[in-house]
Amino acid sequence: MSQYEVYLMPRKINGQLYYKTSEVCQKVGISRATLFRWLREGILNTVYTDRRGWRLFTEGDLSKIHAEVNRIEVKHHSHPDKYTGD
Repeated sequence: MSQYEVYLMPRKINGQLYYKTSEVCQKVGISRATLFRWLREGILNTVYTDRRGWRLFTEGDLSKIHAEVNRIEVKHHSHPDKYTGD
C-alpha cells in the first residue's frame, strides 16, 4: 500500500456502515472533485453528515456512485461523416 492510499474502515453508526469521502473515492476510482461535482448534480438524493459536518456515504450510496462511474451515454449524430469529436 502506498503512502497515498487510505485504509477502508467504514464506521458503524446505529447498525449502518458509513464511508468517508476519501474512502468512497478510492473504492470507486474517482477524484474528490468528480465526487463533489456529481453530488452538486444530484446523483444522490440524501447526503449524510457526522457531527463535524463531514459527508458520510452508505453502501447504497456507493452502489449509485459506482453506477455513475460505469454509465455510458450514446449520442447519435445526424451526419456521421461530419463528426467533430465532441
